[in-house]
Amino acid sequence: MNAKSPNPNRLRLIKLIHVARRELQMDDDTYRLMLAGIEGLGGATSSAKLSESNLHRVLEVLKSKGFKVRPNGKEKRPTAADPSSRKIRSLWLTLRDLGVLRDASEEALVKFVHGQTGAQALQWLTAAQASQVIEELKKWIARIERERT
Repeated sequence: MNAKSPNPNRLRLIKLIHVARRELQMDDDTYRLMLAGIEGLGGATSSAKLSESNLHRVLEVLKSKGFKVRPNGKEKRPTAADPSSRKIRSLWLTLRDLGVLRDASEEALVKFVHGQTGAQALQWLTAAQASQVIEELKKWIARIERERT
């Protein structure tokens, strides 16, 4: 490996370690002491010169301290496009237009659907579950419209 073509996986691991450090609220001294105490790193106090396998070792230690790796925003699930999902999304946006949603995002819709059905994504709804969500959203809209008249 030369300086002109760094290993992208190694760089990703270093970034991930620094995200973990920030999320675990480790100051610089604490982080360097933790590194120095990890067996097999030879007392290293910086991740810059560690091998990829040692970076994995550091990441495992950070996970044991409570860090959870989450996928980045680029790895999102595609939006459901079946007719039921489009109807659910349309009703959700109607609620947004009525001004009753604190958060009208797709993530908030998925949380609502999960609360109603237990499904983690619109794509995973059965026909019966989709109908249930649609009916609940219609009832919610009707309640809002009744309250405003």
